[in-house]
Amino acid sequence: MTSQQENTARPRVSSSTATASPRHWLNRTVVGAGVTSAFGDFCYETTTVLLPGFLAVLGLPAGVLGTIEGIADAIASFTKMVSGYIADKLGHRKLLVLTGYGMTPLGQILLALATGWPLLLLGRAISWFGKGLRGPLRDAIVIQAVTPQTKGRAFGFHRAADTVGAVAGPLLGVALLGWAQGLYGDGSTEPFRLVFWLSVIPGMLAVLAFLTLVRDPQHSPNPALRFLGSLRELPASFKRYLRAVGVFGIGDFSHSLLILAATQLLTPAHGVIRAAQIAGLLYVWRNVVQVALSYPVGLLADRLGHLRMLRLGYLLGAVTAALTAAAFVMALGSIAFLALIFLCAGLYVTVEEALEPTVTAEFVAPKQLVTSYGALGTVNGAAKFVSSAMVGLVWSAVSPAFGFGLATLWMGLGTIALLRVRRG
Repeated sequence: MTSQQENTARPRVSSSTATASPRHWLNRTVVGAGVTSAFGDFCYETTTVLLPGFLAVLGLPAGVLGTIEGIADAIASFTKMVSGYIADKLGHRKLLVLTGYGMTPLGQILLALATGWPLLLLGRAISWFGKGLRGPLRDAIVIQAVTPQTKGRAFGFHRAADTVGAVAGPLLGVALLGWAQGLYGDGSTEPFRLVFWLSVIPGMLAVLAFLTLVRDPQHSPNPALRFLGSLRELPASFKRYLRAVGVFGIGDFSHSLLILAATQLLTPAHGVIRAAQIAGLLYVWRNVVQVALSYPVGLLADRLGHLRMLRLGYLLGAVTAALTAAAFVMALGSIAFLALIFLCAGLYVTVEEALEPTVTAEFVAPKQLVTSYGALGTVNGAAKFVSSAMVGLVWSAVSPAFGFGLATLWMGLGTIALLRVRRG
Protein backbone atom coordinates (compact mmCIF):
# COMPACT_ATOMS: atom_id res chain seq x y z
CA MET A 1 0.00 0.00 0.00
CA THR A 2 1.41 3.40 -0.98
CA SER A 3 1.77 6.29 1.44
CA GLN A 4 -1.06 8.12 -0.32
CA GLN A 5 -3.33 5.06 -0.08
CA GLU A 6 -2.38 4.67 3.57
CA ASN A 7 -3.42 8.26 4.29
CA THR A 8 -6.68 7.70 2.45
CA ALA A 9 -7.48 4.51 4.34
CA ARG A 10 -6.64 5.89 7.75
CA PRO A 11 -9.71 7.45 9.46
CA ARG A 12 -9.47 11.19 9.91
CA VAL A 13 -9.40 12.36 13.53
CA SER A 14 -10.95 15.76 13.97
CA SER A 15 -9.23 18.23 16.24
CA SER A 16 -12.26 18.21 18.49
CA THR A 17 -11.82 14.46 18.97
CA ALA A 18 -8.13 14.91 19.52
CA THR A 19 -8.77 17.22 22.42
CA ALA A 20 -11.52 15.10 23.93
CA SER A 21 -9.16 13.15 26.23
CA PRO A 22 -6.65 15.60 27.70
CA ARG A 23 -4.07 14.48 30.22
CA HIS A 24 -5.40 16.87 32.87
CA TRP A 25 -8.98 18.09 33.21
CA LEU A 26 -7.86 21.44 34.68
CA ASN A 27 -6.48 22.67 31.37
CA ARG A 28 -6.18 26.07 29.72
CA THR A 29 -9.66 25.97 28.17
CA VAL A 30 -11.41 25.05 31.45
CA VAL A 31 -9.48 27.71 33.40
CA GLY A 32 -10.00 30.31 30.66
CA ALA A 33 -13.75 29.67 30.53
CA GLY A 34 -13.87 29.97 34.33
CA VAL A 35 -12.01 33.30 34.35
CA THR A 36 -14.26 34.62 31.60
CA SER A 37 -17.41 33.59 33.44
CA ALA A 38 -16.10 35.15 36.66
CA PHE A 39 -15.78 38.53 34.94
CA GLY A 40 -19.11 38.08 33.18
CA ASP A 41 -20.92 37.28 36.42
CA PHE A 42 -19.15 40.17 38.16
CA CYS A 43 -20.80 42.40 35.56
CA TYR A 44 -24.40 41.19 35.43
CA GLU A 45 -24.84 39.72 38.92
CA THR A 46 -24.08 43.16 40.36
CA THR A 47 -27.15 44.33 38.47
CA THR A 48 -29.20 41.32 39.61
CA VAL A 49 -28.59 42.31 43.24
CA LEU A 50 -29.36 46.00 42.82
CA LEU A 51 -32.17 45.89 40.25
CA PRO A 52 -35.00 45.14 42.76
CA GLY A 53 -33.96 48.12 44.91
CA PHE A 54 -33.62 50.29 41.80
CA LEU A 55 -37.18 49.41 40.76
CA ALA A 56 -38.41 50.13 44.29
CA VAL A 57 -36.84 53.62 44.18
CA LEU A 58 -38.40 54.18 40.74
CA GLY A 59 -41.77 53.15 42.22
CA LEU A 60 -42.29 50.13 39.94
CA PRO A 61 -44.29 47.12 41.31
CA ALA A 62 -43.19 43.49 41.69
CA GLY A 63 -45.16 42.50 38.59
CA VAL A 64 -42.87 44.67 36.45
CA LEU A 65 -39.75 42.97 37.80
CA GLY A 66 -41.24 39.51 37.26
CA THR A 67 -42.25 40.36 33.70
CA ILE A 68 -38.87 41.91 32.83
CA GLU A 69 -36.95 38.94 34.22
CA GLY A 70 -39.35 36.48 32.57
CA ILE A 71 -39.04 38.12 29.14
CA ALA A 72 -35.25 38.26 29.51
CA ASP A 73 -35.15 34.56 30.40
CA ALA A 74 -37.36 33.71 27.41
CA ILE A 75 -35.10 35.66 25.04
CA ALA A 76 -32.04 33.90 26.44
CA SER A 77 -33.70 30.51 26.09
CA PHE A 78 -34.69 30.79 22.45
CA THR A 79 -31.32 32.35 21.61
CA LYS A 80 -29.62 29.27 23.11
CA MET A 81 -31.50 27.05 20.69
CA VAL A 82 -30.63 29.16 17.65
CA SER A 83 -27.00 29.68 18.68
CA GLY A 84 -26.41 25.93 18.88
CA TYR A 85 -27.89 25.41 15.42
CA ILE A 86 -25.90 28.30 13.86
CA ALA A 87 -22.65 27.12 15.45
CA ASP A 88 -23.13 23.56 14.17
CA LYS A 89 -24.05 24.83 10.70
CA LEU A 90 -21.29 27.43 10.29
CA GLY A 91 -18.60 26.14 12.67
CA HIS A 92 -17.83 29.49 14.37
CA ARG A 93 -18.35 28.85 18.06
CA LYS A 94 -15.71 31.14 19.57
CA LEU A 95 -16.80 34.20 17.59
CA LEU A 96 -20.41 33.73 18.72
CA VAL A 97 -19.32 33.33 22.36
CA LEU A 98 -17.28 36.55 22.16
CA THR A 99 -20.27 38.38 20.67
CA GLY A 100 -22.46 37.10 23.49
CA TYR A 101 -20.10 38.31 26.19
CA GLY A 102 -19.83 41.70 24.46
CA MET A 103 -23.59 42.27 24.69
CA THR A 104 -23.65 42.14 28.51
CA PRO A 105 -21.85 45.47 29.12
CA LEU A 106 -24.00 47.05 26.39
CA GLY A 107 -27.09 46.07 28.36
CA GLN A 108 -25.56 47.52 31.53
CA ILE A 109 -25.19 50.90 29.85
CA LEU A 110 -28.90 50.96 28.99
CA LEU A 111 -29.81 50.12 32.60
CA ALA A 112 -27.68 53.01 33.84
CA LEU A 113 -29.61 55.37 31.53
CA ALA A 114 -33.09 54.03 32.36
CA THR A 115 -35.77 56.19 33.99
CA GLY A 116 -38.63 53.70 33.56
CA TRP A 117 -39.42 50.14 32.55
CA PRO A 118 -38.84 50.37 28.73
CA LEU A 119 -35.06 50.88 28.91
CA LEU A 120 -34.84 48.46 31.84
CA LEU A 121 -36.51 45.82 29.71
CA LEU A 122 -34.34 46.58 26.67
CA GLY A 123 -31.10 46.54 28.68
CA ARG A 124 -31.95 43.30 30.42
CA ALA A 125 -33.12 41.73 27.13
CA ILE A 126 -29.85 42.61 25.35
CA SER A 127 -27.76 41.23 28.23
CA TRP A 128 -29.77 38.00 28.31
CA PHE A 129 -29.67 37.67 24.51
CA GLY A 130 -25.89 37.67 24.86
CA LYS A 131 -26.11 35.16 27.70
CA GLY A 132 -28.23 32.84 25.56
CA LEU A 133 -25.89 33.22 22.60
CA ARG A 134 -22.77 32.20 24.51
CA GLY A 135 -24.00 29.63 27.05
CA PRO A 136 -24.48 26.38 25.07
CA LEU A 137 -21.41 27.01 22.90
CA ARG A 138 -19.15 27.71 25.89
CA ASP A 139 -20.43 24.59 27.67
CA ALA A 140 -19.79 22.48 24.58
CA ILE A 141 -16.23 23.84 24.32
CA VAL A 142 -15.60 23.00 27.99
CA ILE A 143 -17.04 19.48 27.89
CA GLN A 144 -15.04 18.63 24.76
CA ALA A 145 -11.85 19.72 26.55
CA VAL A 146 -12.17 17.02 29.26
CA THR A 147 -12.84 13.29 29.57
CA PRO A 148 -16.31 11.88 30.33
CA GLN A 149 -14.99 10.66 33.69
CA THR A 150 -14.00 14.20 34.78
CA LYS A 151 -16.85 16.28 33.34
CA GLY A 152 -18.47 16.76 36.77
CA ARG A 153 -15.27 18.21 38.21
CA ALA A 154 -14.70 20.42 35.19
CA PHE A 155 -18.21 21.87 35.31
CA GLY A 156 -18.05 22.14 39.08
CA PHE A 157 -14.83 24.14 38.78
CA HIS A 158 -16.33 26.29 36.04
CA ARG A 159 -19.45 27.07 38.10
CA ALA A 160 -17.31 27.83 41.15
CA ALA A 161 -15.16 30.29 39.15
CA ASP A 162 -18.33 31.71 37.62
CA THR A 163 -19.77 32.31 41.07
CA VAL A 164 -16.59 33.97 42.41
CA GLY A 165 -17.57 36.88 40.17
CA ALA A 166 -21.14 36.60 41.39
CA VAL A 167 -19.85 37.07 44.94
CA ALA A 168 -17.23 39.77 44.34
CA GLY A 169 -19.45 41.89 42.05
CA PRO A 170 -22.47 42.19 44.34
CA LEU A 171 -20.23 42.74 47.41
CA LEU A 172 -18.48 45.64 45.72
CA GLY A 173 -21.78 46.87 44.30
CA VAL A 174 -23.46 46.93 47.72
CA ALA A 175 -20.44 48.71 49.23
CA LEU A 176 -20.43 51.31 46.44
CA LEU A 177 -24.18 51.76 46.81
CA GLY A 178 -23.75 52.61 50.50
CA TRP A 179 -20.91 55.03 49.71
CA ALA A 180 -22.83 56.73 46.90
CA GLN A 181 -25.92 57.03 49.11
CA GLY A 182 -23.91 59.40 51.31
CA LEU A 183 -23.23 61.55 48.26
CA TYR A 184 -26.72 61.64 46.73
CA GLY A 185 -29.02 60.97 49.70
CA ASP A 186 -31.67 58.33 50.47
CA GLY A 187 -34.30 57.71 47.78
CA SER A 188 -32.12 58.85 44.86
CA THR A 189 -31.54 56.68 41.78
CA GLU A 190 -28.00 58.04 41.25
CA PRO A 191 -26.23 55.56 43.58
CA PHE A 192 -27.68 52.68 41.55
CA ARG A 193 -26.72 54.29 38.24
CA LEU A 194 -23.12 54.78 39.37
CA VAL A 195 -22.75 51.08 40.15
CA PHE A 196 -24.31 50.12 36.80
CA TRP A 197 -21.77 52.27 34.96
CA LEU A 198 -18.82 50.76 36.84
CA SER A 199 -20.06 47.21 36.14
CA VAL A 200 -19.30 47.74 32.43
CA ILE A 201 -15.56 47.34 33.15
CA PRO A 202 -15.57 43.65 34.17
CA GLY A 203 -17.95 42.97 31.28
CA MET A 204 -15.29 44.11 28.83
CA LEU A 205 -12.62 42.11 30.67
CA ALA A 206 -14.73 38.97 30.13
CA VAL A 207 -14.52 39.46 26.36
CA LEU A 208 -10.75 39.91 26.55
CA ALA A 209 -10.27 36.83 28.75
CA PHE A 210 -12.21 34.50 26.45
CA LEU A 211 -10.42 35.87 23.38
CA THR A 212 -6.94 35.27 24.80
CA LEU A 213 -7.30 32.20 27.05
CA VAL A 214 -9.84 29.77 25.54
CA ARG A 215 -8.88 27.42 22.74
CA ASP A 216 -11.77 26.07 20.72
CA PRO A 217 -10.85 23.13 18.47
CA GLN A 218 -11.74 23.62 14.83
CA HIS A 219 -15.41 22.85 14.56
CA SER A 220 -16.28 21.53 11.10
CA PRO A 221 -19.21 23.38 9.49
CA ASN A 222 -22.26 21.38 8.46
CA PRO A 223 -24.06 23.42 5.78
CA ALA A 224 -26.62 20.65 5.19
CA LEU A 225 -27.83 20.72 8.82
CA ARG A 226 -31.57 21.35 9.18
CA PHE A 227 -32.93 22.90 12.37
CA LEU A 228 -36.05 20.76 12.84
CA GLY A 229 -34.26 17.65 11.67
CA SER A 230 -31.55 18.03 14.31
CA LEU A 231 -34.24 18.30 16.99
CA ARG A 232 -36.13 15.25 15.77
CA GLU A 233 -32.97 13.15 15.97
CA LEU A 234 -32.55 13.75 19.73
CA PRO A 235 -33.16 10.53 21.75
CA ALA A 236 -36.60 9.87 23.27
CA SER A 237 -35.07 9.44 26.74
CA PHE A 238 -33.52 12.91 26.46
CA LYS A 239 -36.89 14.38 25.49
CA ARG A 240 -38.43 12.84 28.63
CA TYR A 241 -35.63 14.44 30.63
CA LEU A 242 -36.39 17.80 29.00
CA ARG A 243 -40.06 17.50 29.99
CA ALA A 244 -39.05 17.03 33.64
CA VAL A 245 -36.69 20.02 33.40
CA GLY A 246 -39.52 22.10 31.92
CA VAL A 247 -42.04 21.21 34.62
CA PHE A 248 -39.53 22.07 37.34
CA GLY A 249 -38.61 25.26 35.50
CA ILE A 250 -42.20 26.52 35.59
CA GLY A 251 -41.68 26.94 39.33
CA ASP A 252 -38.00 27.94 39.17
CA PHE A 253 -38.52 31.70 39.49
CA SER A 254 -35.78 34.29 38.94
CA HIS A 255 -33.86 34.93 42.14
CA SER A 256 -34.28 38.64 41.53
CA LEU A 257 -37.73 37.98 42.98
CA LEU A 258 -36.10 36.33 45.99
CA ILE A 259 -34.04 39.50 46.51
CA LEU A 260 -37.19 41.60 46.16
CA ALA A 261 -38.94 39.35 48.70
CA ALA A 262 -36.13 39.91 51.22
CA THR A 263 -36.18 43.65 50.50
CA GLN A 264 -39.92 43.89 51.19
CA LEU A 265 -39.76 41.76 54.32
CA LEU A 266 -36.86 43.83 55.69
CA THR A 267 -38.10 47.31 54.71
CA PRO A 268 -40.44 47.88 57.72
CA ALA A 269 -37.53 47.52 60.14
CA HIS A 270 -34.65 48.91 58.07
CA GLY A 271 -35.93 51.29 55.35
CA VAL A 272 -35.76 50.64 51.62
CA ILE A 273 -32.08 51.43 50.90
CA ARG A 274 -30.79 49.57 53.94
CA ALA A 275 -33.16 46.67 53.17
CA ALA A 276 -31.87 46.57 49.58
CA GLN A 277 -28.30 46.40 50.88
CA ILE A 278 -29.09 43.56 53.30
CA ALA A 279 -30.99 41.69 50.59
CA GLY A 280 -28.00 42.14 48.30
CA LEU A 281 -25.70 40.68 50.95
CA LEU A 282 -28.06 37.75 51.40
CA TYR A 283 -27.76 37.10 47.67
CA VAL A 284 -23.99 37.28 48.03
CA TRP A 285 -24.34 34.66 50.77
CA ARG A 286 -26.25 32.49 48.30
CA ASN A 287 -23.39 32.87 45.83
CA VAL A 288 -20.76 32.09 48.50
CA VAL A 289 -22.58 28.81 49.11
CA GLN A 290 -22.43 28.15 45.38
CA VAL A 291 -18.69 28.88 45.19
CA ALA A 292 -17.94 26.62 48.15
CA LEU A 293 -20.02 23.68 46.95
CA SER A 294 -19.81 23.69 43.13
CA TYR A 295 -16.66 21.58 42.91
CA PRO A 296 -17.65 19.17 45.75
CA VAL A 297 -21.06 18.68 44.11
CA GLY A 298 -19.41 17.88 40.77
CA LEU A 299 -16.94 15.50 42.41
CA LEU A 300 -19.69 13.75 44.38
CA ALA A 301 -21.81 13.46 41.23
CA ASP A 302 -18.90 11.79 39.39
CA ARG A 303 -18.93 9.13 42.13
CA LEU A 304 -22.63 8.75 43.00
CA GLY A 305 -24.33 9.57 39.71
CA HIS A 306 -25.26 12.88 38.12
CA LEU A 307 -28.96 12.13 37.65
CA ARG A 308 -29.36 11.04 41.28
CA MET A 309 -27.74 14.24 42.57
CA LEU A 310 -29.88 16.38 40.26
CA ARG A 311 -33.05 14.84 41.73
CA LEU A 312 -31.95 15.88 45.22
CA GLY A 313 -31.24 19.39 43.95
CA TYR A 314 -34.73 19.68 42.46
CA LEU A 315 -36.29 18.61 45.76
CA LEU A 316 -34.33 21.31 47.58
CA GLY A 317 -35.60 23.88 45.06
CA ALA A 318 -39.18 23.07 46.09
CA VAL A 319 -38.18 23.49 49.75
CA THR A 320 -36.72 26.94 48.96
CA ALA A 321 -39.96 28.17 47.38
CA ALA A 322 -42.01 26.74 50.29
CA LEU A 323 -39.86 28.52 52.89
CA THR A 324 -40.22 31.82 51.01
CA ALA A 325 -44.01 31.46 50.95
CA ALA A 326 -43.93 30.70 54.69
CA ALA A 327 -41.88 33.86 55.36
CA PHE A 328 -44.67 36.00 53.87
CA VAL A 329 -47.45 34.07 55.61
CA MET A 330 -45.78 34.63 58.99
CA ALA A 331 -44.40 38.11 58.08
CA LEU A 332 -40.90 36.96 59.04
CA GLY A 333 -38.43 39.79 58.55
CA SER A 334 -35.75 37.83 60.41
CA ILE A 335 -32.35 38.06 58.76
CA ALA A 336 -31.48 34.59 60.12
CA PHE A 337 -34.56 32.98 58.53
CA LEU A 338 -33.93 34.76 55.25
CA ALA A 339 -30.30 33.57 55.37
CA LEU A 340 -31.63 30.00 55.64
CA ILE A 341 -33.77 30.54 52.53
CA PHE A 342 -30.81 31.91 50.57
CA LEU A 343 -28.68 28.98 51.80
CA CYS A 344 -31.21 26.52 50.35
CA ALA A 345 -31.36 28.59 47.15
CA GLY A 346 -27.58 28.44 46.82
CA LEU A 347 -27.55 24.67 47.35
CA TYR A 348 -30.19 23.83 44.76
CA VAL A 349 -28.85 26.25 42.14
CA THR A 350 -25.38 24.74 42.62
CA VAL A 351 -26.72 21.29 41.79
CA GLU A 352 -28.98 22.53 38.99
CA GLU A 353 -26.37 24.59 37.13
CA ALA A 354 -23.49 22.15 37.56
CA LEU A 355 -25.37 18.94 36.73
CA GLU A 356 -28.08 19.75 34.16
CA PRO A 357 -25.40 20.05 31.43
CA THR A 358 -23.57 16.90 32.55
CA VAL A 359 -26.79 14.86 32.72
CA THR A 360 -27.61 16.13 29.22
CA ALA A 361 -24.26 14.77 27.97
CA GLU A 362 -25.23 11.34 29.32
CA PHE A 363 -28.36 11.19 27.15
CA VAL A 364 -27.03 12.25 23.74
CA ALA A 365 -24.26 11.44 21.28
CA PRO A 366 -21.26 13.83 21.10
CA LYS A 367 -22.36 15.15 17.69
CA GLN A 368 -25.72 16.19 19.23
CA LEU A 369 -24.17 17.99 22.21
CA VAL A 370 -24.52 21.62 21.09
CA THR A 371 -28.07 21.07 19.80
CA SER A 372 -29.07 19.33 23.03
CA TYR A 373 -27.58 22.15 25.12
CA GLY A 374 -29.57 24.60 23.06
CA ALA A 375 -32.73 22.56 23.63
CA LEU A 376 -32.00 22.41 27.36
CA GLY A 377 -31.52 26.18 27.51
CA THR A 378 -34.68 26.79 25.52
CA VAL A 379 -36.82 24.62 27.78
CA ASN A 380 -35.28 26.16 30.90
CA GLY A 381 -35.70 29.72 29.73
CA ALA A 382 -39.24 29.30 28.40
CA ALA A 383 -40.29 27.68 31.68
CA LYS A 384 -38.57 30.38 33.73
CA PHE A 385 -40.35 33.06 31.73
CA VAL A 386 -43.63 31.51 32.81
CA SER A 387 -42.39 31.11 36.38
CA SER A 388 -41.03 34.64 36.89
CA ALA A 389 -44.06 36.25 35.24
CA MET A 390 -46.41 33.98 37.18
CA VAL A 391 -44.86 34.64 40.59
CA GLY A 392 -44.52 38.37 39.95
CA LEU A 393 -48.06 38.86 38.65
CA VAL A 394 -49.69 36.65 41.30
CA TRP A 395 -47.61 38.52 43.89
CA SER A 396 -49.11 41.83 42.71
CA ALA A 397 -52.66 40.56 42.08
CA VAL A 398 -53.15 38.20 45.04
CA SER A 399 -50.24 37.86 47.46
CA PRO A 400 -46.53 36.96 47.41
CA ALA A 401 -47.22 33.88 49.55
CA PHE A 402 -49.62 32.53 46.92
CA GLY A 403 -47.12 33.21 44.14
CA PHE A 404 -44.31 31.31 45.87
CA GLY A 405 -46.80 28.59 46.81
CA LEU A 406 -47.52 28.00 43.11
CA ALA A 407 -43.78 27.84 42.49
CA THR A 408 -43.48 25.16 45.19
CA LEU A 409 -46.18 23.07 43.49
CA TRP A 410 -44.52 23.13 40.06
CA MET A 411 -41.03 22.45 41.41
CA GLY A 412 -42.42 19.49 43.34
CA LEU A 413 -44.08 18.11 40.21
CA GLY A 414 -40.81 18.54 38.31
CA THR A 415 -38.96 16.58 40.98
CA ILE A 416 -41.48 13.72 40.67
CA ALA A 417 -41.14 13.78 36.86
CA LEU A 418 -37.34 13.58 37.11
CA LEU A 419 -37.62 10.57 39.42
CA ARG A 420 -39.41 8.75 36.56
CA VAL A 421 -36.70 9.53 33.97
CA ARG A 422 -34.36 6.70 32.97
CA ARG A 423 -31.47 6.74 30.53
CA GLY A 424 -32.18 4.84 27.34
